[in-house]
Amino acid sequence: MGLEALLGFWWLVPLIAAIVCFKYVLRIFGVVVIAEDKMGIVTKKWGTRTLPGGALVALNGEAGIQADTLAPGLHLWLWPWQYSVERTGFTYIPPGKIGVVEARDGKALPGGRVLAKAVPCNAFQDARAFLLAGGERGTQLSIIPPGTYRINGGLFRVSLGDAVEVEDNSIGVVTALEGAPLPTGEIAGKEVGGHMMFQDGQAFVDAGGTKGLQTQVLLAGRYFINPRFATVETKPLTDVPIAHAGVVTAFVGDAGKDVSGEQFKHGNLVERGHRGVWMTPLDPGRYPINPYCYRVDVVPTQNVVLNWATGKTEAHKLDERLSTITVRSSDGFTFNLDVAQIIHIPRNDAPLVIARFGSVLNLVTQVLEPTIGNYFRNAAQSSDVIEFLRNRKERQTDAKAAIQAALNEYNVSAVDTLIGDIVPPAELMKTLTDRKVAEQSKVTFETQRLAEETRKQLEQARAQANTQAKVVDSERQVQINEFSAQAEVKKAEGDAKSKTINAEADALVLTTVGKATAEKTMAVGKAEAEVIRLKTTAVGQSNYALIEVGRALAESKQQLVPQIVAGDLGASGGGSLVNLLIANLLKAGGLQGRGEAGKE
Repeated sequence: MGLEALLGFWWLVPLIAAIVCFKYVLRIFGVVVIAEDKMGIVTKKWGTRTLPGGALVALNGEAGIQADTLAPGLHLWLWPWQYSVERTGFTYIPPGKIGVVEARDGKALPGGRVLAKAVPCNAFQDARAFLLAGGERGTQLSIIPPGTYRINGGLFRVSLGDAVEVEDNSIGVVTALEGAPLPTGEIAGKEVGGHMMFQDGQAFVDAGGTKGLQTQVLLAGRYFINPRFATVETKPLTDVPIAHAGVVTAFVGDAGKDVSGEQFKHGNLVERGHRGVWMTPLDPGRYPINPYCYRVDVVPTQNVVLNWATGKTEAHKLDERLSTITVRSSDGFTFNLDVAQIIHIPRNDAPLVIARFGSVLNLVTQVLEPTIGNYFRNAAQSSDVIEFLRNRKERQTDAKAAIQAALNEYNVSAVDTLIGDIVPPAELMKTLTDRKVAEQSKVTFETQRLAEETRKQLEQARAQANTQAKVVDSERQVQINEFSAQAEVKKAEGDAKSKTINAEADALVLTTVGKATAEKTMAVGKAEAEVIRLKTTAVGQSNYALIEVGRALAESKQQLVPQIVAGDLGASGGGSLVNLLIANLLKAGGLQGRGEAGKE
């Protein structure tokens, strides 16, 4: 682009200059423009009226810093030769912070006050209202919570402070820097209400709150507390474990009436809320208790074991300072013994123990330690070492009874007394050891002798056992043979008896058969005889004989007439044919009989 072209835009130069000088031109005509994120603090350079003595901020148009500020926008009649305007940003208080305000003008603080009283002024955004309401110079009791504010920096200076954070399981212990003085004899201010947990300092002062330590505590949470008004110290909650009781000693409150009774002469016990040791202990739990105003002694209500043994201690540490007891016997020997004492403090008696001793540790060191130590020293001096060792069980039983009787006066129960390790003198132990070794050697020899005898008996038993099988076999064989012989005898007896029975049966049969046969034969003979008699009677004896002979010859089938007849039939005694037949028949019968006999 050439020079001629640039000259064509000459009119831009005065336009740019006019734009740049616009605000200065407006300012010449008394016009002030405040941006939307700014505010204006006006200072009057001169005027017909002047500020009263000591005043810094003008309320009625006096020369000086003006109480009213300029809001964002256009403002007129603020001639530059009479007014100067300072553009400043808004006051911003981020989350978790507070604004601590210091006023440069106002009434003087009354004597004894360190913070200016709170007056209504819209969180210090209305300087005119602050001054007209009697606002005081100095650090203000009120604070500015998080947010954005249009505050006249010519009157107020704002610094950031941290909000108070109280974590879980903690409390905030408050110390007030403003308020009435504490009464004489008090260590902490009484609790007053209406101040929103110390966030409204003016309400605290108006309610009669006092300077110094406060009895009231802050619970877990976030609080906007003026750090120039009060400081907060974080402390853990008071923890009373299970199987324990919390005995409270209050250092604040009204003096209460003693409720311990006439028999208790060692301190006063009061009801809750009064100054002194509270008669009712705290049960297991967590409590928001100010540790500077109240002391809580945690007293174990379960059985507590205390060890008089060097280097040995329980978790409660009450026996941390206790050590092994050294005693001297009647025979002049010094030896050590360990003792364990089990005690129990009832819940309702825990305040009595604290009122009497101040703590459980004092009970151990002031009562238990001397009582138990002296008992065993006295017991050791009444016997020698050997007797003390032998009568350990009896000593333990006596110690339990004696210590229990002694502790009953202190509202403590002695559950049991246990004697632990006893360490006699080394030279005495060597003598006892040598004697014991000799006794044990004797026992060992006797045991070995018995073992040899037992071994001898064992060998004999073993040899006897080795032959026992044969002896048993022989004995069993003898028994078997005896049983076999007896079996044979029994068999023979059975056979004989059987044969006897059979013979008797056969004889009986033969007898019976013979008798029957005889009877039959007799009957038959009688019958035949009767028949023969009848026949003989009928035909005669001679004729009957001839008939029978003929029948017999017929049945025998014998040859009746011989083929050769020798001699004269008539010359043989009868000479008859009959006689001849009979003779032949008899002859034939005789021959036949001899033939059968030969066959046999």
